[in-house]
Amino acid sequence: MPRFEPHPDRRPALIAGASSGIGAATAVTLARLGHPVALGARRVDQCAELAAKIVADGGEAVAHRLDVSDTASVDAFVTAAEADLGPIEVLVSGAGHLRFSRVHEMDPAEFAEQVNVHLLGVQRLAHRVIPHMVARRRGDFVMISSDTANNPRPRSGAYPAAKTAVEVMARQMVMELEGTGVRASLVRPGPTMTGMGMDATADVIGPVLEDWTRWGFARHPEMLKPVALADAIAAVVSAPRGTHIQLTEVQPEARVTTTE
Repeated sequence: MPRFEPHPDRRPALIAGASSGIGAATAVTLARLGHPVALGARRVDQCAELAAKIVADGGEAVAHRLDVSDTASVDAFVTAAEADLGPIEVLVSGAGHLRFSRVHEMDPAEFAEQVNVHLLGVQRLAHRVIPHMVARRRGDFVMISSDTANNPRPRSGAYPAAKTAVEVMARQMVMELEGTGVRASLVRPGPTMTGMGMDATADVIGPVLEDWTRWGFARHPEMLKPVALADAIAAVVSAPRGTHIQLTEVQPEARVTTTE
């Protein structure tokens, strides 16, 4: 017998990329709102630690390994999550990593790996869960994009191209899912303080920041905290039926200055 009790207000949520950053913050936020959450990432130990904290705080959470670049892993993760929590009502696709490079200098295999994670990984998740959402006539499929999709930054490797493709795919999905009860949505973060790209060495990040400044991408030094994106995601999936928040962009506010 399943360990869950189906209820129209019960909305199990699957978080891809939940080991840190925006995904981890989203898992905590949705759990506090009463959503059972399934945490997935390649760093499953970190997911398990976070799931235990959520449970200790009174929430419902499980953790399983997930590699969105592997179709079999996606299938196994969703199968395990639904066995634990019931049919998935909300999916947040936030798995990713960043390697800085000029496009022409990036190894083609590494470029393809980035596209595999950031674009094909999203489609793998959609292929696995959306048909079942359509059959139930309800569901939220939230894709984490990036403001590099409409403002690409130099030396960002395959990341802007992959995120641009995700945004185009999302707009296509909105049309294809219209009238099904399933809402495809984009959340587009500006600069956010996460672990992604933070492992770059000084000799790599130095030229990156120089180019970003030269092209006007460093207006101010403020960055978003992951919880700001988690709040935006929560607002998207909490929108009442009859409402579809299709695109939400969140940017860091500049520090307030005083004038004499």
